[in-house]
Amino acid sequence: MAVINFVQDLVRPALGRVFSLFALLRGIFAAALLLFGLAGTAIAAPPSVAAPDNTTAVAAPQMLPQVTPTVPGQQQLAQMDLSVWGMYQHADVVVKTVMIGLLIASIVTWALFFGKSAELMAAKRRLRRELDALKDVRNLDEAFAAAASFSANSVGGRLLAQTQNELELSAESSDSNGIKERTAFRLERSVAATSRAMGKGNGFLATIGAISPFIGLFGTVWGIMNSFIGIAHTQTTNLAVVAPGIAEALLATAIGLFAAIPAVVIYNIFARTIAGYKAMVGDCAAQILLLLGRDLDLAASSDRRATQPIAKFRVG
Repeated sequence: MAVINFVQDLVRPALGRVFSLFALLRGIFAAALLLFGLAGTAIAAPPSVAAPDNTTAVAAPQMLPQVTPTVPGQQQLAQMDLSVWGMYQHADVVVKTVMIGLLIASIVTWALFFGKSAELMAAKRRLRRELDALKDVRNLDEAFAAAASFSANSVGGRLLAQTQNELELSAESSDSNGIKERTAFRLERSVAATSRAMGKGNGFLATIGAISPFIGLFGTVWGIMNSFIGIAHTQTTNLAVVAPGIAEALLATAIGLFAAIPAVVIYNIFARTIAGYKAMVGDCAAQILLLLGRDLDLAASSDRRATQPIAKFRVG
């Protein structure tokens, strides 16, 4: 109880001082409001005017025709060319540079689209024919013979060449599992290299799609900054005066989006197409490994693997 009384003795004076300070502040605030109200009433009250002594009739003032003032900014706005080409011509040098860079990026995007699309379509068509040819063979000898009809830059031909090279290097080995593992590693690296080669140019699309909006935004910020500097120089906030500069600045953002949106869409299309192409190359490598494993097993069962290599034909 002594402790409680001691704490109450300490707290009560502090609370009393807080409430007293709050009451004082409330009184000061009320007095300030009252003073501001009286001052506003005195300012708003019109001065009293003494009534004239004479009663002479005053003629009614003649109504003047209303004339609409002509704003110089409206004349300037009407004379300016607000088309896309006109806004480009009147833009700042930095904004013009941003616009030209974004247009070049857009041209690169569409050039990659048409060129890469034709390349991917031709490669997939060629690889599909090679897969159909390899599905009909029963061993590696027939696969090497079929590879003679493939084109010089065919994927199936390169994979078969890797397989043949490993068989020649491992001709003295009797470990069929080791031969299959080494061949599988070679084919896996070939599949990865083919996928990387087919994905060239896709990084440009990713870069253009990622940075084009920010480059356009930089041009917009620069143009709006120049517009505000023009407002400070002309000392007018008329929208007709500053609207052309703001429109030129916003054109940079529009061109940035025009370059970025197709780049992102085309990048996603190519990413899916390249993934499908890589899967087809993997199927081709798996088919060759299947033929290799079958031949090695048959050779081991008939004791012919130690005296004679399996591969008898070279890829043409």
